[in-house]
Amino acid sequence: MSRPSLLWLRRDLRRSDHPALVAAAASGPVLPVFVLDPEFLDPAGPVRRGWLAATLRALEASYDGHLCLLRGDPRTVIPALALEVGAREVHTSVETEPGGAARDAAVRAALEAIGVAWVGTGSPYAVTPGRVRNAAGDGYRVFTPFLRAWRTHGWSDPAVEPDPLALTDAPSDASAWDAVDAALAACPIELPPAGQEAALARWEEFRSRELAHYDERRDLPALDGTSRLSAYLKFGVLHPRTLLADLAGRQGDGAQRFITELAWREFYADVLHHHPGSLASDLNPLEVAYDEPDARFEAWREGRTGYPIVDAGMRQLLASGWIHNRVRMITASFLTKDLHVWWPHGAEHFLAHLIDGDLASNSHGWQWVAGTGTDAAPYYRVFNPISQGERFDPDGVYVRRWIPELAHLAGAAAHRPWQVPDGYAHGYPVRIVDHAAERVEALARYERARLSRSDHARRHL
Repeated sequence: MSRPSLLWLRRDLRRSDHPALVAAAASGPVLPVFVLDPEFLDPAGPVRRGWLAATLRALEASYDGHLCLLRGDPRTVIPALALEVGAREVHTSVETEPGGAARDAAVRAALEAIGVAWVGTGSPYAVTPGRVRNAAGDGYRVFTPFLRAWRTHGWSDPAVEPDPLALTDAPSDASAWDAVDAALAACPIELPPAGQEAALARWEEFRSRELAHYDERRDLPALDGTSRLSAYLKFGVLHPRTLLADLAGRQGDGAQRFITELAWREFYADVLHHHPGSLASDLNPLEVAYDEPDARFEAWREGRTGYPIVDAGMRQLLASGWIHNRVRMITASFLTKDLHVWWPHGAEHFLAHLIDGDLASNSHGWQWVAGTGTDAAPYYRVFNPISQGERFDPDGVYVRRWIPELAHLAGAAAHRPWQVPDGYAHGYPVRIVDHAAERVEALARYERARLSRSDHARRHL
């Protein structure tokens, strides 16, 4: 038998529509491997570790048990495995996130030093970050022109799985599988079904039942109107190219809106690729006077702000590992504009609890709300948590689902318990701030920062 090729899996935990697998199989037998890297795993919360563990168990089954699971630093683990099995090549999907790209550069150098080739094929995106550029050759910082260029660029058809596919084995690290099982046992939430088959089933269900109404229902948190595919996209259990191929030719508003939402994910990945510092700092710095997190921040994290739509979202996050996208924006605005806390504090909390916590989308979504990210996000946008709740949860169904203290309030009254005689009868907390006053304060702080920047720029002309 010819020497095997390693297929190092990272954010591509699937078997079908996998260009790196196709490339590896062209060279002979394939050894799929995943490395539990403490640098990436340790900072993750128990929810993300649990979801990764469930996904790895499903991945093992999809590769018919031929998944080598190791533990340690990939900079040493992958070269050592390549030597052990006599691999000539290591195949991967290309990584563009800052930490992953730096890790890959180090692994590639270590492999080249021992005569093993590195082959990167495909990426976790329909269009690999860095490929869509404006007329000046730069990346886009505004979504709408990026969307046009992204659509014009287009994407490849789904990759066809090799048939037959020769898979080979190598001993796993027993402690690695023990760690996977421990992460599953420690996960504090009920996880959705894991693996590619479950993801494709969810996609089929959404496509047949909800896609046609997606444009009109996607902002209503009380309904199951979103795809709930973000957790699968997070680890590459599904590739966006697969979804786009299934949507080819569909012209309805629902399908077009869904494609646009996929493009937002790709846009934020592209922004991060061009501006790696924006992972934890403002893309468009504005020296706003922020407050340090205090007891009010803890109330926000625990869903005790006294604003029902905010608290419902934060409790949904803690209980389920997911939060509706409209409510993500509302809760983020409340933290940054009502509590005046810098967005990375909130982004870190989200990443600790989200099963779909994507670095680029999380950081840049927060900056979009804060008004310090991509250009299309004006700093003066402040979400009113009361009117947002009444508009997108008009009957109070979502609020009552997650806040039992308000279950006795009928209809829209759930959004204004302070106006109902028995609104606080079951222990719901009073409002920790006055939104109207904090909105004025937020705009004043942003205006001072804007004027200060303008004055600074004039002085340096």
